[in-house]
Amino acid sequence: MNPEKINAVVIDLETTGLMKKTDRIIEIGALKIREGEVVDTYQTLLYPGFPLREETVQITGITDDMLRGKRSFSQAADELLAFLEEDVLLGHSIADDYAFLKKAFVDAYPKGFTFDREGIDTLKIARAFLPAEQKKTLSAACSYFGYDFHPHRALDDARATFFLYQKLCGEFAGKSPEAFLPRPLVFAVKKDSPVRARQIEILNDLLKEKNLTAPYPLEQLTRSRASRIIDKLRSGQDDFWT
Repeated sequence: MNPEKINAVVIDLETTGLMKKTDRIIEIGALKIREGEVVDTYQTLLYPGFPLREETVQITGITDDMLRGKRSFSQAADELLAFLEEDVLLGHSIADDYAFLKKAFVDAYPKGFTFDREGIDTLKIARAFLPAEQKKTLSAACSYFGYDFHPHRALDDARATFFLYQKLCGEFAGKSPEAFLPRPLVFAVKKDSPVRARQIEILNDLLKEKNLTAPYPLEQLTRSRASRIIDKLRSGQDDFWT
């Protein structure tokens, strides 16, 4: 494999938070790479099924208004899977994005579906070769090579990741080509169960008692998220929908 002539998909996600089993993907940006050249791009916003936390809005610049009326991940899954094909995934801390993707695909498809991929991680490569005192975040690593950009929109981050890969490859692949080889990505995931009818009854009673209205159909909830919302409503917490 010639690292400079890579065939892969460079991918970046924006999510509602960092919890891979409970947070959701809200934006996907990806580049299809053939023989080291960008041949196609993919970008979409996704409705997560619940309102965004203010912290998420501040970090990503994505608002509830931007997501209103957008597809869910399940509705976009076939299209995304066709774009990804069986390609190696390239990303900055790719294991994190892979974990979110695998969880979302497993929830979107019938039981037994697997999403097994290999990945190349520019964060690990940067840690291996850049000076110890140099920060290794995507923006800092790109800045090291003279490229300044505004992070936290998915397609821009994907482009920055590919820029970083090319720079790292140009400087270090000749000496250490093994550092640029794809490796299996691993994340154990369990498919979410749908909300129970009894949970919907309890939620409707609690909402009525507190004179509140659900911001989305309760049937969209998973069993685990419904349980968390019920617990938060009963304990008087304000952030029960997130």
